[in-house]
Amino acid sequence: MHAPKPSVDASHPAPAPARTGALNLADEARKREVRTSWLLSAPALLVLVTAASGPLLIVLVYSFLAAGDYGGVVWSLSGEGWFKVFLSRDIFDDTVGIADAHLTIFWRSVRLSMLTTLICIALGFPTAWFIATRSRESRNVWLFLITIPFWTNLLIRTFAIMEVIRSEGIVNTVLMTAGVIERPIQMMYTDFAILLGMAYVYLPLMVLPLYAAMERLDFRLIEAAYDLYASRWRVLRRIVVPLVKPGLIAGSILVFIPSLGAYVTPRVLGGGKNMMLGNLIELQFGQGRNWPLGAALSLTLLVIVMVALIFYVRIVQKEAASRE
Repeated sequence: MHAPKPSVDASHPAPAPARTGALNLADEARKREVRTSWLLSAPALLVLVTAASGPLLIVLVYSFLAAGDYGGVVWSLSGEGWFKVFLSRDIFDDTVGIADAHLTIFWRSVRLSMLTTLICIALGFPTAWFIATRSRESRNVWLFLITIPFWTNLLIRTFAIMEVIRSEGIVNTVLMTAGVIERPIQMMYTDFAILLGMAYVYLPLMVLPLYAAMERLDFRLIEAAYDLYASRWRVLRRIVVPLVKPGLIAGSILVFIPSLGAYVTPRVLGGGKNMMLGNLIELQFGQGRNWPLGAALSLTLLVIVMVALIFYVRIVQKEAASRE
């Protein structure tokens, strides 16, 4: 007489070989998914490597070579390009000193970029708030008007600003006609002209991220704050600004980084006298015929941009951690 077979309990886990097989199948599926993702992204990665990393690698190599007599580089290892970024050597007695001109241009670039960012915040915040508080039908119209400047070439927009502030431009003509001034105010070829031009050019880059953040804002929180007798300033400082901070930071980065490397606007409105980093780099590759120095300055600008991006990422990570 045979013993009865034990009943299979469905609550018990599957035998070890079955679990191992299931894990192997899941692992193989995950590997196939990773391989497929790499294959699909291979064309984009190839473009990034050849069109972005390749030129940067060439610039990096050039920065450690010697300058040619009539431009170009001499293929001998040299750190003179990096040396001249912040230091200078006297042509008579070879004494080393600080490169005052370069440091002045560095400081002007950072200062004007920060001022441009602050002006764009001051103008872009109320503009984005105005658009976000309109009806849903009219928001598209206002956004359409904000994006219209992007339809025009940057050089044309810069020339438009020049026609406004030059000695015979609209501002001076109106002021002289009204009797406010007797002679034209010199606004062209100054830091003010560069600042005005960059604020005009990059203002939409501040408005759009701020609007995207404000559109998702829960306005019931503002109504609740008013019900609790909070002032408008307190509502702005304690509710609105913290909630739209990601858009504010993103807009600041989008304005600060292009302003730091701007070339066309300082060249046209600054007249070549009030140079910024972009103009200094172009000068070294052009009239200066010092390609290693131009390459070293380009990489220095890249480092500054990377520091700004890392600062932005750190702030975003702290915001995400605080929400959790």
